[in-house]
Amino acid sequence: MGKICVLRIGHRIGRDQRITTHVFLVARAFGAEEGILCGDEDDSVLRGIARVSDLWGGKFGVKYEKSWKSFLKKRKDDGWKVAHLTMYGEEMVNFEKVKKENGNCVVVVGAGKVPTELYHMADLNLSVTNQPHSEVAALAIFLDRYFGGKEMLKKFDGKLQITPNTCGKVVVHGENR
Repeated sequence: MGKICVLRIGHRIGRDQRITTHVFLVARAFGAEEGILCGDEDDSVLRGIARVSDLWGGKFGVKYEKSWKSFLKKRKDDGWKVAHLTMYGEEMVNFEKVKKENGNCVVVVGAGKVPTELYHMADLNLSVTNQPHSEVAALAIFLDRYFGGKEMLKKFDGKLQITPNTCGKVVVHGENR
């Protein structure tokens, strides 16, 4: 299985912090190795995700890149595929070609208007329903299909862990495990 990097482009401070944070939370929880933030440089998002990874475990990190185009070009030169999640793309059921070859994939999630150039740089422009929808939900569906549900079994070994429970909350702190 290849590596997954989630690239959030077009991030706008004052407008997108919550959704961008949720994009990276889903990326982390569903098995991506890294996140890249492009658009406005936003230390609050970077610090927030670093704190979650510190508390809840895993090696997921997010860094800022000024140019999404340069970042994608370098990854493509290194053999990575690019899957752009958009309501204008082909049906997501056709994404199996991403896993072929080395399987490494940059999954692009846009904020605001996505530049036309991205549609041409992407190996796949994928849609969940060709209807308006949440980019967070689209990312979760993509990652679940990519990993075939195995991401649900991933262990994070963090300072905090949730003990599954049918009713109520059970949070176990690292020293009590």
